[in-house]
Amino acid sequence: MADSSFDIVSKVERQEVDNALNQAAKEISQRYDFKGVGASIEWSGEKIEMKANAEERVKAVLDIFQSKLIKRGISLKALDAGEPQASGKEYRISASIEEGISQDNAKKVAKIIRDEGPKGVKAQVQGDELRVSSKSRDDLQSVQQLLKGKDLDFAIQFANYR
Repeated sequence: MADSSFDIVSKVERQEVDNALNQAAKEISQRYDFKGVGASIEWSGEKIEMKANAEERVKAVLDIFQSKLIKRGISLKALDAGEPQASGKEYRISASIEEGISQDNAKKVAKIIRDEGPKGVKAQVQGDELRVSSKSRDDLQSVQQLLKGKDLDFAIQFANYR
C-alpha cells in the first residue's frame, strides 16, 4: 500500500483579505467616531495602508480590519502590521499579508514532527511548503493535532490529504 501524505502550507485567499478590507473601509466611512479624522484603509501595491490623524485612531482602524479578517476565517498570524508612524499631520500603519512557509519555519515544523510525532512519519521541505508522509493515516492525523496544539508564530493549513 502506498504512503498517505498531506502538505502543510501557509496560504491566504487574497479575495477574502480584499473583502475584509472593503468591509473595514465601509465601517470606517460610516462610523460616527471616525467622522473628520481622515481615517482610511486601502491597498497600496502589495501592502495595506491605514491612515488617521491620531495614533489611537489609526490603531482603531487596524483593530476593525483585524476583526473583519477573523470573521472571514483568516488567521491574524498571516497579518504583519507595523507600528504607527507619524507622517506630517497623520499617522500611518503599513501591513502586509505573509504567505508561504520560510525555510527556517519549515525546518522548525519538521523538527517538531521528528521529535514529538509518531515514529515512521517523514517530513520534507518542498519550496514554501512541507510534505508529511506516513504509512498510517492515523499517524498523519495525530501530526495534524500535534501542530494545531503548538503555538507557531505563522499561520498553517493542511492541504492535499491523500
